[in-house]
Amino acid sequence: MDVYQTIVKVLEEIGVDHVFGGSGQVNASMLLALNKSDKIKTVIIQNEQAASFMAAGYGMFSKKLGVCFGTGGPGAFNLFSGLAVAYSDSIPMLAISGYPSRWTRGKGALNETSGISRTPDSQKMFAATTKKSIVLEDAKDTIPVLEELIYTAFEGRPGPVHLHIPKDISFAEVPYYRPIDISSPKILAGASQTENFCAGFVENFKAENKPLLMVGYGCIRSDAKDVLEKLINTWQIPFVSTMDAKGYISEDNPLSLGIVGTSGDVGANDYFHESKMIIAVGNSFAENATFTFNPKLMDGKILFHINIDRHEIDKVYPADYRLISDATPALENLVAYLENHNVAPLGNGLAVRNKHHDEEISEFSNGKLHPAYLTKLISKHLPENAIIMGDAGAHMLWLSAYLNLNKNQWYQNPGSFGPMASHVNGSIGVKCANPNRPVICACGDGDYLMGGFELLTCVKNNIPVIYVIFNNSEFNVIKKFLLNNFGEHAFMGIKNPDYVKYAEACGAKGWQVKNGAEFEAAFAEALSLNQPCIIDAVIDGDIYPPMSMSKN
Repeated sequence: MDVYQTIVKVLEEIGVDHVFGGSGQVNASMLLALNKSDKIKTVIIQNEQAASFMAAGYGMFSKKLGVCFGTGGPGAFNLFSGLAVAYSDSIPMLAISGYPSRWTRGKGALNETSGISRTPDSQKMFAATTKKSIVLEDAKDTIPVLEELIYTAFEGRPGPVHLHIPKDISFAEVPYYRPIDISSPKILAGASQTENFCAGFVENFKAENKPLLMVGYGCIRSDAKDVLEKLINTWQIPFVSTMDAKGYISEDNPLSLGIVGTSGDVGANDYFHESKMIIAVGNSFAENATFTFNPKLMDGKILFHINIDRHEIDKVYPADYRLISDATPALENLVAYLENHNVAPLGNGLAVRNKHHDEEISEFSNGKLHPAYLTKLISKHLPENAIIMGDAGAHMLWLSAYLNLNKNQWYQNPGSFGPMASHVNGSIGVKCANPNRPVICACGDGDYLMGGFELLTCVKNNIPVIYVIFNNSEFNVIKKFLLNNFGEHAFMGIKNPDYVKYAEACGAKGWQVKNGAEFEAAFAEALSLNQPCIIDAVIDGDIYPPMSMSKN
């Protein structure tokens, strides 16, 4: 086997069943190897940036490795945005790109990125956006290099890795083959650290301290749902979620206070303010969850922080008790300690105030759909096990505030790097990794216009993502920022196409909806069709999502 044939075989053996990428001369032999695979579906995209977002989506809610590829130079550089998402959001991912042959480096070859003779230096650039980047200089190193990279992607806090394949070795024969070993030990806290954490927990676990559990995305990556629910329900601990863990523990749970942060639920923010004992699990205290890193947010509180990455602990707020650990074993140890010490539950009645944004919302504002009303309709008709993906913008805040997720319904926003169109495209990867779960991308019109040409990719590959476009013909959040800070705005308008005609031109189904009844009918039909669809929902752009400030 040659290098690319070997790579494909390795990917098959570790369970990768979709890869995402673009064609090019330098990676042409990879396309041939993928074409011969009967285990991997190759999704060829319109732009390599979309491939990187899809690969991130593929690894987001699965235990699989997201894989994207591009040719050398421009194709490779288009992968950076998705790698940055995977890097900041802890998603295991492998990017493969072409690279100039050794003998041509420094001569100005087409697409050269060696960093020699005033060419871009892709080694430095990929090293800055991944856990590790390697140039494969000898075909005999293919297996150990792949093993090292894929192990690194999954080891500890997951993240992206990158492999350069020089053109001159892409067809070279790999002299031997063996299955790779990518199993990595869980990150576990030491016995003394665990004892100190658990003892401190018991000492402070009192109703008057109003203990509050914060559920972060690290809980999803760790499959911590069962032990989280046991901890919450057995000891009656009120909990909030960060935006990217919304719905992981059902929001119908009577102890759920909703989302905490600047666009969080009133009950969640009030209870957080009153709590003197915060238990943060698998979260990093992002900007929107901390009221823009309010330095006084933890004043008067005792912070218990569990995170797999030691750099996340004390990064924003110093922890009084810490566990550097994978979330599941840390919580299992805590539960066992509480059981062994016969710790009594807190009792009911702690989480009874206005938990969610459940006020009555009128259907229309200024003759257009109210975005909160539209969000409530999505929530009302969202199927069991659905994954709903927001993108960057005002709609993301409407979704986090007014979706009520239960029945194993999950939500994800673009994360701390937060590029627009990341989830317009990432939703495709999510669906590929979760074929039996409905996937709905609720995005802004600005987001969709940055990446919506991948609807052609959905149609060609029969990937049934439903796009609900919050169409207000503007960059709504930026407009509000300008108005708040300068009293005026500029260049905020968007010229939208006829999305129904666009969908039909791509071979998909489309609707434009201007009231609740039209949306409900379109959404029901879209769910029944099991094919790519666009619902263009015309909403009012002169109202803004709820934003609250810290009381500290």
